[in-house]
Amino acid sequence: MYREIAKLVLYRNDEPDSILHHLSEIFKDYDEKRSTPSDLTDRIYGQIKALLDLSTQYGFDENLWQNYLTFLLLSHENSFSLTSEKIGVNVGSVNTFAKHDFKIFMSLFHFDFSKIEKDLNIDCFSVITAYQAIEKKERLYNKNVSVKVKEASRKLAATKDVETFYNIVTTFYKDYGVGILGLNKAFRIAPSDNDVAFMAINNTEAVMLKDIIGYEFQKKQLTDNTEAFVAGRPANNVLLFGDAGTGKSTSIKALINEYYEDGLRMIEIYKHQFKDLSKIIAQIKNRNYKFIIYMDDLSFEEFEIEYKYLKAIIEGGVETKPDNVLIYATSNRRHLIRETWGDRSDAREEELHHSDTVQEKLSLVARFGISIGFTKPDQKKYFEIVKGIAARYPQITLSEEALVAEARKWELQHSGFSGRTAQQFVTYLLSISGSGE
Repeated sequence: MYREIAKLVLYRNDEPDSILHHLSEIFKDYDEKRSTPSDLTDRIYGQIKALLDLSTQYGFDENLWQNYLTFLLLSHENSFSLTSEKIGVNVGSVNTFAKHDFKIFMSLFHFDFSKIEKDLNIDCFSVITAYQAIEKKERLYNKNVSVKVKEASRKLAATKDVETFYNIVTTFYKDYGVGILGLNKAFRIAPSDNDVAFMAINNTEAVMLKDIIGYEFQKKQLTDNTEAFVAGRPANNVLLFGDAGTGKSTSIKALINEYYEDGLRMIEIYKHQFKDLSKIIAQIKNRNYKFIIYMDDLSFEEFEIEYKYLKAIIEGGVETKPDNVLIYATSNRRHLIRETWGDRSDAREEELHHSDTVQEKLSLVARFGISIGFTKPDQKKYFEIVKGIAARYPQITLSEEALVAEARKWELQHSGFSGRTAQQFVTYLLSISGSGE
């Protein structure tokens, strides 16, 4: 094993803590008889545990070894994989090195562990190459990555020649991309001392825009702009504003499910991270994806100055925002920044150019090319939303008249008319549907 791994060029695994690196060292010591059987066994079990942990995180099954190797191939960012990202096969000398590495991976896919198992009296490799995983709820693992890796793993394991192997990998790069950005839909920013690091959001909501009842005009504005963006046409930054619980955040989250296959990715950031916006954009501006930087519940108090970072990035900074990045934000405030009576033009203030200060605050909204309003539904629309959501669940057997009556009582006791209130009411009905009430 270690002799083959040492020959890798593009796909060299330089991470000293990787499973592949550790196994390579173990097999080298085993071949050269530099470790005792008990020491080798202990080290092997350590890497088996690491592989099981990784497999649990991503929901791998059947041949965990092949799943792991496939995961390495699909997540390894190098000169070949990044060039192939969202483009596919390219003509160039680098293909020679890629096929050289793929031939090595083909041998690793079918590596014979029987000799070391016999010598050490272990069977762990036999178990992980014919593994039956315990069924897990989707929220316990990254299903989006799991499905794609397992599908690619089966295809790669069945290949008989390096050309087919090469075509499978490059097709994947073309369809989805490479690395954490290719395999995942959405990300948060992890704390880092000197730079920013992307952290995948493993379990994004499976909501689609059709699941949001009503607001057809607002959804069309949003999809028209987003479709132009993913198609490479000019598109605007978007602000969704209005009443709480009306579907603003859900509409934006639905976009990554609608347009992931088209290369759309989403990065959620918080107000305290605005100072890192330039670093975030620097890492994504040359990738072949379209990125929405998503800011939920965006608003600022009088004393907060983070909006200045946002204004500079959206428009007016020295460095132009790249064409593959847009900013989508939601807010309950139309103007984002809290206004007081002191902001009135006729108010007395010590500041000589008070109107300039007010305009600086309000100019942030103007930097969003599209503003889409979401208002609370009236009673009739609220009942339509309740009936629409309830219709998805056959276990809710109330008549339409009874459903409306109960929805009215729920609204009076809770937060008024809104899509969120409607969803909470239906969730309540589901919670008691099997209780005999």
